[in-house]
Amino acid sequence: MSHLPPSFEIHVHGDLPLRADITSAQVEEALRPLWQYVGARSLKGAAASNFEEEPGIRFDKRSHMLSICWTLSGNDDFRFALDEMCVGLNEIAAAGAAIEVSFYDSEFDEEDHASDEEARDDFVMLFVGPTPADIMQVQRNILVEHVTAIMEQHFEAEELGGVVGEIDKLFHQRFDRMVNSLQLSKPPRSGAAPRTGHKPRRPSH
Repeated sequence: MSHLPPSFEIHVHGDLPLRADITSAQVEEALRPLWQYVGARSLKGAAASNFEEEPGIRFDKRSHMLSICWTLSGNDDFRFALDEMCVGLNEIAAAGAAIEVSFYDSEFDEEDHASDEEARDDFVMLFVGPTPADIMQVQRNILVEHVTAIMEQHFEAEELGGVVGEIDKLFHQRFDRMVNSLQLSKPPRSGAAPRTGHKPRRPSH
């Protein structure tokens, strides 16, 4: 937990599908970096948001969905907690998902600052998933959604097939490069050619 006076109001938002075999205890462990950061002894002690109208952190056992709409006070070091959280969520995720994190400069007051000074607000989108392929799929979907939304202001949706195709091509190339790098990093066993097995799980930031 940070010992500095909090300089940001931080909002974490996302809906994450979890594997059907995941228990509440596993969810609590995956989110340990978050509840420890705010000085709580358990997830239950930290699940409530700073704002009553926000649902906070909730795990629905029936739908296997982890929903986060949670605001806390913190500093830049909260980013380390987010990194650790992503590693834990990768281990229990059923599919790829995005988590939006907004940092609002709580020390900035427009009336007290010169017109040329800006708030230190920041926005980060994190991606988690059981495999790198799942993570890339979510990244691809969000990019396509954003690009097509902008271009549909000038073109009809049916005219954008080529644009979507080029985006898909870029992601396929990235995935192929990643697979090749994993293959090259593994020495062949008993003289056999290297092959791709279960890919290591890792966060994407």
